[in-house]
Amino acid sequence: MDGEIDRVHADGEIGGIKSAWVMELLRLDAHGPMTISELAQSTQRTHSAMSQKVAAMRTAGLVRTTTGADARSRKVTLSPKARPLVDQLGAEWRATEAAISEIEAEIPYPLSRTVADIEEALQRRSFYDRISEKLAEDPAWKQRPGT
Repeated sequence: MDGEIDRVHADGEIGGIKSAWVMELLRLDAHGPMTISELAQSTQRTHSAMSQKVAAMRTAGLVRTTTGADARSRKVTLSPKARPLVDQLGAEWRATEAAISEIEAEIPYPLSRTVADIEEALQRRSFYDRISEKLAEDPAWKQRPGT
């Protein structure tokens, strides 16, 4: 689905924006400058994940960071490059939400419930742990090149 949203961005001539950044850009537009921690909390992401995302958006020229209230925090703001795009991104967000609702009406099990179920399962045992367990059982994984 993200690839399809990226195609929509390209059609709307707003290329260079990853679909994974839209929520954060819209939050910054709605709420103004936020620390990385505040932005992470508002989007239910970890500080580490948000820090990486902000770095990527900064590299793309979409956000700027400045020192926050203390030297350890960073305030994130929209860049002049991102400001004219937020109306289009808001329109894309609303259209995406409507399309998801349409899909959910066509299937017996809502996508939102699927996501919640997956999150619950991963709280019981992480994806990393699950993969690691399977790899421990696979002799090909235990082989190391050159050994």
